[in-house]
Amino acid sequence: MKNKKFLLELARKAIEKYVRKGKILELPKNVPEEFNKKKGVFVSIYKNSELRGCIGFPYPEKNLIEALVEAAILATRDFRFEPLKEDELDKISIEISILTKPKKIEAKNYKELLNKIEPLKDGIIVKKGSKSALFLPQVWNVLKEKEDFLSQLCLKAGLEQFEWLNKDIEFYKFRAKIISE
Repeated sequence: MKNKKFLLELARKAIEKYVRKGKILELPKNVPEEFNKKKGVFVSIYKNSELRGCIGFPYPEKNLIEALVEAAILATRDFRFEPLKEDELDKISIEISILTKPKKIEAKNYKELLNKIEPLKDGIIVKKGSKSALFLPQVWNVLKEKEDFLSQLCLKAGLEQFEWLNKDIEFYKFRAKIISE
């Protein structure tokens, strides 16, 4: 994708304007056509290489530019962390993950499921009833074993750790184009 620098600068401007002034950045006009296409996107904020916030949209429901600005702002208020403060702005780095459309993984059993997942490439969404969770492909850097990855994903969704072994659970996979500062 062209214009990586533009996207990173846009995310940073959205974060800074929201944290400093509580205002939402106005979407730029005259952006490249590729930014007006609907895409799933996540914005991750890091401070000293530690995750500080990560929010996004897994499905292509909004134009990339709109989803990016919204995700950047929401990442400053990730419920897992204290809200981002103004004095942290010069200590953060930003990572943008632009997602392919998630596709359901059709598997007859857990062994087939494991065979259809590619570590370091696939991001995974788990769904059961109203519960769901997502891990971006970058999570493979921390959770290297497929079984551990799926167990932790189930826990994140509020499911039992080994729920992924059951047939009544749905998994979707996607890839991500990652852009980092």
